[in-house]
Amino acid sequence: MGSVPLINCVVKKEQYVCLVCGYNMVGYYPDNCPFCGAPKEKFITSAECSAKFKVMGTPVNEKVTRLNSFPALGLEHAAYRIETGDKSFWIDCPSCFDNRLEPVDAIIFTHHHFLGASNQYREFFKSQVRIHDLDSAHRICAGFTFDVKFKENFFEKGIEAFHSGGHTPGFTFYIFENILLICDYVFVQKEGMIFNPYGPQRETRECAFIIDKILQNREISKVCGYNYVLEYREWRDKFNGLLV
Repeated sequence: MGSVPLINCVVKKEQYVCLVCGYNMVGYYPDNCPFCGAPKEKFITSAECSAKFKVMGTPVNEKVTRLNSFPALGLEHAAYRIETGDKSFWIDCPSCFDNRLEPVDAIIFTHHHFLGASNQYREFFKSQVRIHDLDSAHRICAGFTFDVKFKENFFEKGIEAFHSGGHTPGFTFYIFENILLICDYVFVQKEGMIFNPYGPQRETRECAFIIDKILQNREISKVCGYNYVLEYREWRDKFNGLLV
């Protein structure tokens, strides 16, 4: 495919990417990353990011693909592409803008922590960007455009959206056919599983029971997390351990 043509990377405002966490700063150049606190020496321009990194896809199954920057871009979370037949969706968004990717109709977020380069993909692909209304007004969303700020659970093209709250007020997870897309609500470790420690612990634990109730009696085969894909049975056993 060759090198990435920079073409200003669809940046209408100055834009910088934090190499520590992958957060995109749109329209400003702070002394520290608003998300992880890294100093500005760790920032590169969006154009530099597009020249240095590319987004690679790893199949989860025939309809779902995991998307990650390569080489790894700090703490960037995986995004997932879903092919429904006549439309394509991303759950969350890569931190690096890569104009070689196939177009996507909509980018739907689990929460506001990792918005990636969604503003650029929105412009380049004319994609619709969606997030739960409760997360949309957070300060780290400054510079990003949301076409839909949903307030209710929804079902579209086989994708089910469930607002649970907890880790963030608007945290929303998704089920597509037999795939659960849960992002970083929980961290999988060698010793088992823990709730995401970077958020309100009481609310995160309480809302896990909402997730548990929705998942009961569902036929799920795999779980797509922020840095893992696991068989559901293994994930569920670990998750059950958090609920006792």
